[in-house]
This record gives sequence, structure tokens and C-alpha cells, in this order.
Amino acid sequence: MKIIEVVADAGHLDTLQGIAEQHGIDDWWHGAAAEDGRLPVRMLVRDGSRQAVVDALQNVLGASENARIVILPVEAVLPRPDRATEADAAPDWGSQTREELYNGIQRGAQLDTTFLLLTALSTVVACIGLIEDNVAVVVGAMVIAPLLGPNIALAFAASLGDSQLIRRSLVTSLAGLGLTLVMSVATGWLWPEHLQSNEILARTDVGLAGIALALASGAAAVLSLVTGLSSALVGVMVAVALLPPAATLGMMLGSGQYSHAAGAGLLLAVNVVCINLAAKLMFRFRGVRPRTWLEQGKARQSLLISTLFWLTSLGLLVIAIYLRHRITD
Repeated sequence: MKIIEVVADAGHLDTLQGIAEQHGIDDWWHGAAAEDGRLPVRMLVRDGSRQAVVDALQNVLGASENARIVILPVEAVLPRPDRATEADAAPDWGSQTREELYNGIQRGAQLDTTFLLLTALSTVVACIGLIEDNVAVVVGAMVIAPLLGPNIALAFAASLGDSQLIRRSLVTSLAGLGLTLVMSVATGWLWPEHLQSNEILARTDVGLAGIALALASGAAAVLSLVTGLSSALVGVMVAVALLPPAATLGMMLGSGQYSHAAGAGLLLAVNVVCINLAAKLMFRFRGVRPRTWLEQGKARQSLLISTLFWLTSLGLLVIAIYLRHRITD
């Protein structure tokens, strides 16, 4: 449960009361009107109906320039809500609304100093862990690397048809991967004789199991987001990370081991494609779509084009993996 606070002109009070009654809101209350004629209205809303309530409020208050809608967390409610009633209101959206998801996901697509510093530091840690064959160090690099965020944001933006967020996610993702490749190429060029560890060699090949793992992990990342369990993302980032194969690709290129570099490049490409494809399908499955009919039309077109692109890419990668195994066997 969360509290939706609405600050709007006093004339909207009857309409807000009607929305509360229509959606069976557990409790709602309001304060006195301020000098500017606005009053605060608070609604205690269950997870299952929160998106519908937010959409209804936006439909009513969308044209009002001085209205505000704020979603506030709730630590506990006493007396406790009836569990049977809560089950009847099972959410289609998970426990996070579209607006809450957007606020959290778009931060992962921001190309700023923090993102670049985290990428650079995690690349250094990953290269050291890979060279020294230290699993713990590699896992640490996977956890702090921010490269998963832009890919999840890209899938989310395609689900909403948000072209601006799509462009920002692509730029941020390419910048992060580009920085990782430049730094790892330099590492491979400086220390070419230290690139035979098991951790490195394990990331120079990919099979069908790697594709299944990447698809499952991309779906799990989105599921953890839409249900509000963002802490589970740490486990997802460890399961399928973009950083180690990218670092391996760069080091192999820097040391001139192009056959191994091709394998690492295939693994990186598989992870990128599968994460985006699985995330996109999971967002669709959980009902993440825009509010208005016009925006929904744009989102369907965007989703269709992007899904076909990632499916085609995955098919080409499967063929490339098959041919590589035939050649190396």
C-alpha cells in the first residue's frame, strides 16, 4: 500500500471523492484549503488499484497547471488490511505504477559523471579479477557496474514508445560499453602475457545455455522492478553481466587474440540482445503501457519494431554461434 497525495483546487474535491469511491480506496482524507485555493487530499491505496487511481487522477487534473500528484511510501498500516480483500485486488502492474517505474528506470539511463566513474572503476576491478582469476573480484565488478541500467531503460522506453528515453538509453549504453572497451584494450595491450586465466577463457565462448540464462535474467530484472523488489537486481547483475565479456573482448583485442575476441564479442552481443528482448516481453506481459490511446498506438508500433529487431538479431547470433562451434570443433 502507498499514499497518493493530491494537491489541487478546492473545486476538485467532489471529483476526487468520486474517484476514491469508484476505486474502493480504503481511506482518504483532506486538509483545509490554503491561501492559493488549493487543498491536500490523501488516499490510502492498495497495490492492485494504484495505477488505475493515478490514471484517473491524471485524466481529471491533467489540464490543471497547479495540481500535483505525489506517491508516498507506507511502512505499515494499523489495523492491518484484510488479506482476502488484498488478494481480490491482485495487481496487473505489479506493485509499481508506470510513473514510479519511469522515475527509477530513467535514472539508470543518465549519462553523467557518476555513471562514467562507476563504469571506469568497475572496468579496472573486472580486468584485475579476470587477469588474476579471482572470482570474488569479478563478482564485485559485476555488482558495481552500471551497464545493466541503460539496457533496462531501453526496453522500458520501447514499451512506452518514449523516443527521447530510447535515444538517451542508447547513448548511455554505448558510452559505457565504449569506455569499458577502450580501457580493456589498453590493459590487454600492456599485459598480453597474463590473459590465460580460467575466468577469461570462460568468457570467450557461448552456447545455447548462455542464451537461456541471459533471457531468464533479463526477465527477472524487469520482474524485480515492477514488483518493487529492486534488491533482487543485484542477483540478476551477477547472473548475467555485461562488464566481464566486454572487458574480455577488449583485452583480447588489445593482445591480438582475435579468435578469443570473437567469442567474447558473441557472448557480449548475446547478453545485450537477450536482456533487451526478455525485458521488453516482460514489460509487455506485466501490462506496462502508456495512459492515453494515442500514446498506446505509438507504443505498439515501437514495441513491434524493436521486438522484431531483437528477434532477428538473436536468430543471427544463434547462426553465428553454430558456425563458430562447427569451425572450432
